[in-house]
Amino acid sequence: MRGAHNSSVGKVVVVIDDDPLVLEATGSLLRSWGCVAVTAESYGEALSALAKVGRRPDLIICDYRLQAGATGIDAIEGLRCAFEIPALLISGDPFSPPSDGGVNSYNLLHKPLNAAVFRDALVGASVLQR
Repeated sequence: MRGAHNSSVGKVVVVIDDDPLVLEATGSLLRSWGCVAVTAESYGEALSALAKVGRRPDLIICDYRLQAGATGIDAIEGLRCAFEIPALLISGDPFSPPSDGGVNSYNLLHKPLNAAVFRDALVGASVLQR
C-alpha cells in the first residue's frame, strides 16, 4: 500500500498508477479536497489497501498502462467484481480504447490532466461537490 488516509467523512477514492510520483501527487490532491485516497501501483496492491481501509470505494482512478502488461481496464474490471463503482481511466495514449458505455464503462481522461478537469470529473462521479 503506497498510502491510505482514514476518514469517516470523505469519499474513498482508489488511485492505481505504476508511477510513484503520480500516486503521491494525486493522493495529496485528493486528500486536500477531503477525499480518502487509497493509492496503489497495481490491482492486487489496491485490493490489499482497501481491505486495510475497511470501506467501500466510491471511485476508481486508474492509469491505462500499468506494469507487466496490465491495463487500467483490467484493474477497473477486477475491482468492479468486488465493488459496483464509477471509474476514471487516465491515459497518455491517444489510442486508448473508448468506453463502451455499458457495464464496464468508465470516463476516459487524457494526459496531461489539469486540476480543473480532474476536479470536474470527480464532481461528475459524485465524489466532490461543486
